[in-house]
Order: sequence, then structure tokens, then C-alpha cells
Amino acid sequence: GNIDLYSGCDEIIVPILSLGGVGVISVMSNIMPKETHDIVAKYLEGDTKGSLELQLKLLPLVDALFCEVNPIPVKKALNLMGFDAGSLRLPLTEMEPTNVARLAGVMEALGLLKR
Repeated sequence: GNIDLYSGCDEIIVPILSLGGVGVISVMSNIMPKETHDIVAKYLEGDTKGSLELQLKLLPLVDALFCEVNPIPVKKALNLMGFDAGSLRLPLTEMEPTNVARLAGVMEALGLLKR
């Protein structure tokens, strides 16, 4: 039988779609749900260029969201955006300050943080 293929890696959504994928299971979608949806929707509607451009635009965010073990950075990102994502439980620990600064910088560049 046939199975549906979903990308489980935010950095390769478009490549997986190009191989017949139909969607994504995404960490980035917690931070930018519309844009994550749009990557897939544009591709499936035939706008490969638009889908790829959006994917490439968001790669710095993807890199920052995986600079430490998931879900540490995504919880930090949500907290930075003003959402109560709660605290971490052991064995997870707080992000390194340099990584927090990196994540916040990427988020600010994308307009995700209130000034």
C-alpha cells in the first residue's frame, strides 16, 4: 500500500516535498505556524520557487531552534514571545547565554519579538 511521507526536519521541508512528501511535523511551526504552513501550501499549489524562498528565509530560525537539545530553544523562544511555555524539567537545563542571544537576534530580525 501507499503511505504519506512527512518531513520531520524543518531544514528539509522542500526537499522532502520534492520527493513526494505531503507535509511536515515541525518544531518551527510552534513559533511561525502560518509561515510553516505556507511553505507546504505553496509547494503543493505548484509555487516551488515561493516555497523554497520562504524555507531559505527561515533557515536561520531553524538553525537557532536546534542550537541546543529540543525542546529547550523552542520553549525559550515561546517565552521570549510572551507565551508561558513553562520552565524546563531535569535533565533539561537552561540555554547557554550566547545561544539565547543568537536565538533572540534571529527572532528579532524576523519581527517575532516586541520592542
